[in-house]
Amino acid sequence: MNKLIAAVLATTALTTPVLAEEIKEFRIGLLGGENAQDRMNNNECLRAKTEALLGVPTKLFAPADYNGVIQGLLGGTLDMAWLGASGYAKTFLSDPEAVEPILVKVNTDGGYGYYSIGFARKDSGITSLDDMKGKVFGFGDPNSTSGFLIPSIEIPEATGATMTSGDYFGEVKFTGGHEQTIVAVNNGDVDGGVTWADGLGEWEDGYQSGALRRAVDAGLVDMNDLVQIWQSKPIPEGPIVLRKDLPEDVKVKFTALMASLPAMDPDCAYGVLSGEAKGVMPIGHDAYEVIIEARKLKSN
Repeated sequence: MNKLIAAVLATTALTTPVLAEEIKEFRIGLLGGENAQDRMNNNECLRAKTEALLGVPTKLFAPADYNGVIQGLLGGTLDMAWLGASGYAKTFLSDPEAVEPILVKVNTDGGYGYYSIGFARKDSGITSLDDMKGKVFGFGDPNSTSGFLIPSIEIPEATGATMTSGDYFGEVKFTGGHEQTIVAVNNGDVDGGVTWADGLGEWEDGYQSGALRRAVDAGLVDMNDLVQIWQSKPIPEGPIVLRKDLPEDVKVKFTALMASLPAMDPDCAYGVLSGEAKGVMPIGHDAYEVIIEARKLKSN
C-alpha cells in the first residue's frame, strides 16, 4: 500500500471520534451523467460506511447535472464529491479555497488516466470521424472533461473545423450526461457521441471502468451493437475532493476510508469507482493545472 495512505490510516486510528458539534451531517455529491437512482444505489455502501465512521447522518445528493454538484461544493452544502478534471477546474477557478483534492482512482494497470471515447452504432456504417461529417453529434454535459472539454478541443484539431452545428457536424447537441449520450447513440437519436472509459480490457465489456462499463452492467446496451470511432489523448482522472473548511479529523477519517475501500469491500469499491480499479492514491492540485489552463482557454 502506498506509504502516504498507510500513514493516513495509522493517523486515523489515533484520532478522536468526530464530535456532533463539529459537523451535524456529512453530504456526498454524486455527479450527473447516470440516472439518479443508479447513482444512489452504487454509492449507498459508501454512505453507510461514512455514517458509521463519522457518527453523524450522511446523505447522498444526486443533482441532475454536473453543475449542481459544483455549486453545492462552492456553496458549502456538499462536503465531498468525485469530480471530473474539468469540474474540479471550474470549482477551483470559481473559488480556490472551496475544495481540496485528496485522492484519485488508480486503474488496474497502475495509471490514473482515461480517455474520451467517440462511438456510434455499428449498423450505421460510421467507423471514423470522417463518416460523421454532416451527421448529429452528441456531447454529454458542459462541465464534463471527456464529455465536452477535451473532445471540443481535440476533435476540431482532427477535423479542421469547429464544433458549431453545420460547420463539420450537421448538428451538435448536449444530451445531459454520459448515460444519456450512450442511450441516445444506441437508440439512434444521435449518430455519434463521446463518453469516458479507461481504455483497458475489452470493448465488448465496455472496457474495465467508465460510463460504458456502467451502461453494460445496467443492461442498457450491448457493446456488440456499438463501434469506437475516435479516442482522445490520455486525460488525468478527476479527483475525489473534500470541502476545505471541514474539521481536519473528518478529512483524515474520510480519506482513510476511501483509501481502504477497495481492500475492505471490493463490491462497494466497484460501484463507487465505476468499475474495476486497483484502488486510489493521493493526488494534489498540481496534477490538474493543464486542465485548468484548458478550461480558461475555453472560457475566453
